[in-house]
Amino acid sequence: REERRREAMERARIRAEERSARRTGQQTKPGKSRPVPAGGESLETDSRPLPAEALEQTASSEADDEEIPIRTLEYQPPTRNQPEVVAAAPEEEDDEPPFDLDEEPAPSKRLPKRRRFYKLPSSDLLNEVPAGTGYDSQELKEIASRIKSKLEEFNVRGSVVQINPGPVVTTFEFKPEAGVKYSRITTLTEDLCLGLQAESVLIERLPGKPTVGIEVPNTRREVISLRAILESDEFHDSPSKMTIALGKDINGRIKVASLETMPHLLIAGSTGSGKSVMLNAMIMSFLYKATPDEVRMIMVDPKRVELGMYEGIPHLLTPVITESKKATNALRNAVLEMERRLKLLASHGVRNIDQYNRKMAQLRQEPRGLFDEAEEDENLRPLPYVLILIDELADLMMLERANVEECITRLAQMARAVGMHLVLATQRPSVDVITGLIKANFPSRISFRVATRVDSRTVLDSMGAEHLLGRGDMLFLPPGSSRLTRVHGAFVTETETIRVVDFWKEQAAPEYDESYLLTPPSEEEEAEEDAEVFDGEQDPMYEDAVRVVVEMGKASTSTLQRRLRLGYGRAARILDMMQRDGIIGPPDGSKPRELLKRPDWLREIEGTLR
Repeated sequence: REERRREAMERARIRAEERSARRTGQQTKPGKSRPVPAGGESLETDSRPLPAEALEQTASSEADDEEIPIRTLEYQPPTRNQPEVVAAAPEEEDDEPPFDLDEEPAPSKRLPKRRRFYKLPSSDLLNEVPAGTGYDSQELKEIASRIKSKLEEFNVRGSVVQINPGPVVTTFEFKPEAGVKYSRITTLTEDLCLGLQAESVLIERLPGKPTVGIEVPNTRREVISLRAILESDEFHDSPSKMTIALGKDINGRIKVASLETMPHLLIAGSTGSGKSVMLNAMIMSFLYKATPDEVRMIMVDPKRVELGMYEGIPHLLTPVITESKKATNALRNAVLEMERRLKLLASHGVRNIDQYNRKMAQLRQEPRGLFDEAEEDENLRPLPYVLILIDELADLMMLERANVEECITRLAQMARAVGMHLVLATQRPSVDVITGLIKANFPSRISFRVATRVDSRTVLDSMGAEHLLGRGDMLFLPPGSSRLTRVHGAFVTETETIRVVDFWKEQAAPEYDESYLLTPPSEEEEAEEDAEVFDGEQDPMYEDAVRVVVEMGKASTSTLQRRLRLGYGRAARILDMMQRDGIIGPPDGSKPRELLKRPDWLREIEGTLR
């Protein structure tokens, strides 16, 4: 036994020496902080020259040319845009397997944490981002020289003082000489396109600077992946569940926006401009940010081919709607839901959905009775946000103009406080589709490339959208601002979308509320029903309401509204009649009324109900 113990100690000492030799066998290159493998092999590095180095080489070779600074701080071409993963030091080898191969990979650290029983998708479901191509400083200087010479042909003198490269366009800051009007420069847009041989050129003044920005398309356009936006700090740190991954601005900065602050969005653009890709990126942003308990969606797709891939995800409140009649019913029922939520918030003394959900969370933490703990009180459930997405507004306005415009206007005016938001998209931005009443209630708008200046003015109240490049190039009007922001939209493929949709389908089946597709009762019908009740006649829904209350063991107005599709006033009067008949007790704040009858009481008096 002693001999075996000595042999084991000797083997352990030899293994420890080998491990120590392996750890100290790596060398460090002089002047570098990164470790390199033993033997002098260097790590792979990016062979593309840095913008600053390229600028110095050009300056040294052309000392006689005028020096134009090229900004490199605001735009950094993406190299990988992968989640931040801390690289661990190499561990000592062991005979045991280091980890379970069947274990499910952990989600990206930059994505929101899982909530409740749902698991948010990982960014691994999206494609990797290709490496950026960078830019050629010599080519940019040549373009700046051509801009200066072309403007001098029309007696517009000045100089290009700075160049700001971006992922899709490069902004040349032109400083005109004294006495040159800004309007003279903007009228030379088409002449600059001829001189630069560019598809389109956009000219705008730069806020806070005495220069004019001339945006010229790049010869090599960068593809902005949705994965790069979803893994960014801007998207991850946004507290809103309705955060939209827009893309990048002209300087390469990531742009995200919250639908809560908009609070509704109008999107317009001609065919092939990138409008459908923008809608898919928006929906994917919500699927990466919120669970079905937090955000529910109503999708209207009259074209039948754009949003059908989302059929079956648990976030849907109704199946994807393709018929105009059902779409109109969904909008009218959404107005009724908005009114119900407004009354609910008013009864609890709160002003918006966030305050209501926080108050419900506090009430759920209070001690409850023995029998109340068995089932969750429906009146204490948080309210989810509701997104109503209409892909083609022109088709609905053509068939159901009066009802659609009225419902959209009412929702846009009052639905913000109760967490209901509208997103309208159309490829025909004419005044008969985007009416003045609709546009007045949609302060946030996005316009892709349109055909004429009139269409651009219809959407944005200003020109410029007719000069966009297409393929995701957009002008964004933020809420509370009159200044347009040029953004290059994020690109997501259909394959990536299907992966995320399948991920959600595997977790849960959708819980549709088919009542949204039914025709709601008109005001005349409700008035007739109310008159019948006021006349003292028997309510035809009274017996059904009693059965619902006895079966569920509690009585509340919202339960009767949902189960029997009644209005708020009629449901409240039925509860008062039950209290008068001794079936339920008096109201107790926001809690359901107490049931005074035994569960078997209904079978005993079957047939004797009033």
